[in-house]
Amino acid sequence: MSRVLRSTTVAWASRPRALLRSSIIRRSFADAIARGRDAHATIFLASILVLSLIARPTFAQYGTPAPSPKNDNIAPPQLASIGIDQKLGDTIPLDAVFNDESGKPVKLGDLLDGRPVVLSLVYYGCPMLCTVVLNNELRSFAALPTQTIGKDYDVITVSFDPRETSELAAKKHAHYLRSYGRANAAERWHFLTGSAESIKRLTDAVGFRYQWDEVSQQFLHPSGIMVLTPQGKIARYFFGIDYEPKDLRLTLVEASEGKIGTITDHVMLFCYHYDAKTGKYGLAVTRLVQTGGVITLIAMGSGLTYLIRKDRRARKPRASALEPGVEIR
Repeated sequence: MSRVLRSTTVAWASRPRALLRSSIIRRSFADAIARGRDAHATIFLASILVLSLIARPTFAQYGTPAPSPKNDNIAPPQLASIGIDQKLGDTIPLDAVFNDESGKPVKLGDLLDGRPVVLSLVYYGCPMLCTVVLNNELRSFAALPTQTIGKDYDVITVSFDPRETSELAAKKHAHYLRSYGRANAAERWHFLTGSAESIKRLTDAVGFRYQWDEVSQQFLHPSGIMVLTPQGKIARYFFGIDYEPKDLRLTLVEASEGKIGTITDHVMLFCYHYDAKTGKYGLAVTRLVQTGGVITLIAMGSGLTYLIRKDRRARKPRASALEPGVEIR
């Protein structure tokens, strides 16, 4: 048995990787088990065999490392120029001319009618993302029970593909108005098309960066919507494809300068603040603490006043029996 171990050790030291594929291990392992003379030798040889099985897939051939796996998490270089740059407080080009769904030329400023505006930039022939944006936008509008298009706010949807026509915009207009199903919306949800110049002015003004991809024959573009004040200033951005109805409602109330919304909306707006990084409203802890402190002080003052009055009433002397006609209050 010692001879077997000695020969195996020499072979291992001289040819460590070749030995892993050598038939010596298999013969030595079988010989050790058959003789049963040394359990430690059997375990040693079995360990070498297991290590050889584990180590073999690591190399395609002796001394050649296996190719590293392809990294699929690296974004294509063309996407570096795609995104949305927030330009809060800037005004959209009110004199930019587009065509509405009927083909009539209109200026963006003429579409503003004293209400906040939800602005979305899409292209009507988009095979996927733009439809998701419009569908989720519609769901958020439908989830606003007290705010209605045409009454409390307006919507402007603009195609950034200069090749698209008013006929295609009219089809989108009819489809989404039918799905929305509320009165007064037909004249206040606009689907626009325009020239490359007008589109560039608008997209540059709101920080919407996109580009045409020759390989896929599609536009590479971000997703999101914007809320404008009645004067056409950019009030808020909503990024992605999910537009929380609560956040949209608060944004419309804020953008309208308090002209729309219920008392509850205004109270919630006081307790929440807009996070420009996420495009959502979060609980304003400082305001909440201040509000709680004021309520606590009012409650303590009211309680103290009640106790003082109660104590004074208890200390008033009762009417004297000698003056029955006198009433003490």
